[in-house]
Amino acid sequence: MSHKCIRIFHSGSNSLIADGPIGWGITPFEGNFYIRKKHLVTDGFRVNYLPGLCIYKFLYVWLDFVAPDGTVTRNLGWKYWLPNPLLPFIWFRVAVEGEHPEIRIEEYAGSEVSA
Repeated sequence: MSHKCIRIFHSGSNSLIADGPIGWGITPFEGNFYIRKKHLVTDGFRVNYLPGLCIYKFLYVWLDFVAPDGTVTRNLGWKYWLPNPLLPFIWFRVAVEGEHPEIRIEEYAGSEVSA
């Protein structure tokens, strides 16, 4: 049995940011992707402490992405530090905009791992 998976790349450096199943692992919402920590492949995101506020998702901070070559893309992602308790799929996850010019999404069919 297969399920839909995606890989998220930083297009400027071709770095893999995330790889995993669509659903609870990588959750699409409002054109963005909220990435569960176990599917986050990179450690390149750095908090830049620039806060933001969404009226219904609450308080977040912006994240800069530092590519392996040292190139910095400002505000490539964000993370909710004070999230709405009614939206558990955003809690403390790195999020990226699906239509960001520095983001490339590739879809593929994953397969279930049998025990």
